[in-house]
Parts: sequence; C-alpha cells; structure tokens
Amino acid sequence: MTDLLYSEEEEALRAAVRDLLTDHCDAAGVLARAESEAPHDLALWKSLAEGMGLAGLLVPEEQGGQGATHREAAVVLEELGRAVAPVPYLTSAVVATEALLACGEEELLARLASGRTVGVLAVALHLAPGAAFPAVRVQDGALHGELTGIADAAVADVLLVPAEDGGLYAVDSDAVTVTGQVSLDLTRPVAAVRLDGAAGRR
Repeated sequence: MTDLLYSEEEEALRAAVRDLLTDHCDAAGVLARAESEAPHDLALWKSLAEGMGLAGLLVPEEQGGQGATHREAAVVLEELGRAVAPVPYLTSAVVATEALLACGEEELLARLASGRTVGVLAVALHLAPGAAFPAVRVQDGALHGELTGIADAAVADVLLVPAEDGGLYAVDSDAVTVTGQVSLDLTRPVAAVRLDGAAGRR
C-alpha cells in the first residue's frame, strides 16, 4: 500500500523550494506581475529549473533528468501553488515533459530537463482528462490552424502541437503567432496560438 505521508527526503525538497520562494516570490511582487505585461518571472524560473534542477524532476537520469516520481513533482507543485509562483513549471516540467516521455522523444526532452528550454503542450488546460481537443491540419508538410486557451504559450520556446493526422509536432515559438487572451485567473496567462504554414517536427 502506498504511504500517503511524505518522506523525509520529500519534506526536505519542500523546505528547499519554500525557502527559495520565500526569498524571491512575495505576494506583492506576484500581484504586480499579474497586472503587468510580463506576468511570468523568468529569473525565478531559472533558479528553480536550472539552479535546483526541478525542470528535469520527472525525466529519467539517463536522459539528463533527476529520475524522481510524481510524488516529488506534487511537492513542488504544492509549494508553487502556495506562493502563486508565476513560472511555467506545470506546463513545461510536468505536462510537456510527460507528453515527450510518452512519445519517446529524447533530444527535446533533454532540453526541457536542463531548464534552458520551456516547452508547452498546445492543449487548453481547462479541458477535462480524456476530452476531445482541437487539432491543427497538416498540408504539404506544414501546420495550419489556431488553438486557444494555451497556458504559458507566451514564454514557450517550443510548442507541442496536436495535428489532425494524429501526430504531435514540435514547433518553434518563432514560427507561430501568439496572442494573449483574457484569463479569469490572472496568475495563469493564456494565449491563442496561430499557425500559418509553420514547420513542425513529428
């Protein structure tokens, strides 16, 4: 039976993340960012992702990550939620990372694990698990369409875009048009992503 109580190692991870957030993520700063044109704190993300190695928490060690479990990721997410930290941890280090692990893609996975690349799965976070989701069309090897409600798209280096042919395509952010959308949750910026003949790697 799984132990529902956190271990000493997990509590030590919690304490380390909480200490960093206490020093670099105060409530006034979060509120100011949420109401600004730059809601993400990329300096904080660098400290978490590269400094603490949290971007690669779920990535196996042989692929450049920490080889941890979802329990450790949950600890980090709890602390980020507690501080309302404006970083793309859920979208890049959890959702996009899990998508790449499922696909068996190693090169991009290693880049996400390093923390120097932010990846975002171009599926709206408000969709329920197992629900149908919009996909773009593939025409002559290029991607066309628009996807809306994509969290953290504004700071993504690479978007993982689902297509109608059943493939998942890695698309560089400079190949798409990202337009911010109004979000009911100001701490979770969302955007529309438009692809007009964008190149993608399946």
